Amino acid sequence: MHMAAISTGAAQRELLRADFATHLRAQRGVSDHTVRAYLGDVDHLLDHAVRHGATDLGDVDITILRGWLAAMANAHRSRATLARRAAAARTFFRWAVHTGRVPTDPTLRLGTARAAGALPTVLAVEPVTRLLDAARERALDGDAVHVRDWAAVELLYATGVRVGELCGADVDDVDAAELMLRVVGKGDKERVVPFGRPAAQAVDAWLRTGRPRLVRDGSPPALLLGSRGGRIDQRQVRTVVHDLAREVGVEDVAPHALRHTAATHLLEGGSDLRTVQEILGHASLSTTQRYTHVSAERLRSAFQLAHPRA
Repeated sequence: MHMAAISTGAAQRELLRADFATHLRAQRGVSDHTVRAYLGDVDHLLDHAVRHGATDLGDVDITILRGWLAAMANAHRSRATLARRAAAARTFFRWAVHTGRVPTDPTLRLGTARAAGALPTVLAVEPVTRLLDAARERALDGDAVHVRDWAAVELLYATGVRVGELCGADVDDVDAAELMLRVVGKGDKERVVPFGRPAAQAVDAWLRTGRPRLVRDGSPPALLLGSRGGRIDQRQVRTVVHDLAREVGVEDVAPHALRHTAATHLLEGGSDLRTVQEILGHASLSTTQRYTHVSAERLRSAFQLAHPRA
């Protein structure tokens, strides 16, 4: 068994990173964003290990791992960050053992750093309506980018899809007759989600009057295009949502908050958990169940504000 050198800049470490990235993409089907996050977490761990005397992968033991987590805790990193980095380390060392790069997995004795159960950001109906109305009003100037932005935010709220799923959608993924959008989610799992008339109106305006003005020779079949004719990227969509939120005076939200908001509003409107799970593309029902806690918190707050005996 040949141990990979892990010092910063070592050629073997670069090969190690490349092989792990290939494993994540090919075997686990994770997104490019998750690959980058895992590689960053592993780099952070290996840099810590090198500073504490490790020269190759086999030198990373439970003491180094615990010291790594303790150093982050002392630096006041959030429990969510610690939980994610611990998960990345476990995934990395399971792969390293499986591929013969280390004889044993040092993370087996690592305690679980559970993320705090913070509830996701959710907008009430009135502020999300203001945000969507602002996008529609911007689009009235006929600017192709503004029409695209209107379609983007309407679809994010109407379907509850992840921003990466929306950016990855193509024109042919829209079924205008049935008001359905096909997306590819985590693990390359495909699903079809419904959307309503307001989103359909925005998408129709974009496909008829906006997209034809942005498309270029060599443009991809992407549903949403950037101003230069390429597929829109997630950062552009995040900027649009942040700008609209600031314009209408609601709390600064990210596109993912529109997903949380859609899920919560579906449950509050009477949808069952299984339906919401299918729409959101959650592998586990327990992930969807957190939105019941959000709904309960909102109900409790409304009760305390309104009931004279609260």
